[in-house]
Amino acid sequence: MAAHNAGFLALVNDAKSRIKEMQASELPALLKARSGIKLIDTREESEFAAGHVTGATWMGKGVIERDIETAVPDKTTPLYLYCGGGFRSALAADALQKMGYAEVVSVDGGWRTLKDLLPTTK
Repeated sequence: MAAHNAGFLALVNDAKSRIKEMQASELPALLKARSGIKLIDTREESEFAAGHVTGATWMGKGVIERDIETAVPDKTTPLYLYCGGGFRSALAADALQKMGYAEVVSVDGGWRTLKDLLPTTK
C-alpha cells in the first residue's frame, strides 16, 4: 500500500479527534451481543464487489452523505463504518455525525482485519 499524503492524513486526524472509533478485533463480539447495528462498507464499489463482510451494506465515501438519509432515516440507528484500514470510514463518520446521526463508529483496522475475523462474501 502506498503511503498516504500529508494533507489527507491531516484531514483524517482532524476527523478522528471528533469521532468514536473501535478496533476491528472488537467488532465480532459486539455484533453477537447487540442487535440493530448497521454495518456499512465505505470503500469503493469495486472493492466491495471483490469482497466484504457478510451483511454489510455498501455506501462508499463518495455517496454516503448523499444517500444515508434514504437508506437509514432513523438517526438513532447505530452505524458502524469500515473501509480498508480506518481512514475513509473516519471521514465518513465525521460527516454523518455532522448530519445528526447519534451513534456512528469508525472501525479502525477495517477490511484488512475484518476479513480474517468475520464471515465474508465473494
